[in-house]
Amino acid sequence: MDYTSYGPGVIAFAIVAAIGLALFFLLKSMNRQFAKIQTPDDRRDDRPNENGSDT
Repeated sequence: MDYTSYGPGVIAFAIVAAIGLALFFLLKSMNRQFAKIQTPDDRRDDRPNENGSDT
């Protein structure tokens, strides 16, 4: 058989599978990091009123 008649083979599949596995773990880590982010609360009760009084 000629060497040009072979397909990409096992090596190409292993490379694509490794990239897919790395992508899976990177996305999992990214979701964990996003879960740690604290969003600021827009509703603040400790602010003084608009006219400057505390009542």
